[in-house]
Amino acid sequence: MTNSNSNNSSDRAAFLKLQNYARRGDVFTPGSTSNSKLSHEWSGVTFRLGESRLACKIDRIQEILTPPGATPVPGAKPWILGLANVRGSLMTVVDLGWFVNGTPTPVTVHSRLLSTSLQKAPVGLLIDEVFGQRHFVEGESSDSDLEEDSTLKDLVQRKLRVGKEEWHELELDRLFSSQEFLNGAAN
Repeated sequence: MTNSNSNNSSDRAAFLKLQNYARRGDVFTPGSTSNSKLSHEWSGVTFRLGESRLACKIDRIQEILTPPGATPVPGAKPWILGLANVRGSLMTVVDLGWFVNGTPTPVTVHSRLLSTSLQKAPVGLLIDEVFGQRHFVEGESSDSDLEEDSTLKDLVQRKLRVGKEEWHELELDRLFSSQEFLNGAAN
């Protein structure tokens, strides 16, 4: 009979544990921590631009595309590759690596276009490679450790961590408010 009592005891303990999980699940709010403070989680698209590993907020990216052919625009700076027809809409295609680093991005099978918008106009940013989506927590970021002479210095303010991975957050608002970026006319 004691064996039966010990089985009942362990069954009861397991049942109570499941009830506890159910209660905790009922009151859990995604994006909150156990002490009910917001954890400020956000999702980002992670990618490579040259040797830099970058991330930008996923809500700023409408789509990730294989680079389409672009028709050159006369009088534009060389980093503006041209206009592309993407499902009936004209998109300005910008070689982000060329804009940032001054050298054209080689188009490979890994190259992608981050489709975003500038003042409601479609813009495609050519990058070297997309790694995927990551979830970031504000508390796990720190100030950017880019060198003072880094070409990304004005576009990146912080470094993000996910496990052992490190990314620099590319701030599209900073890019899109840059006078050099806004003035795509060649001199």
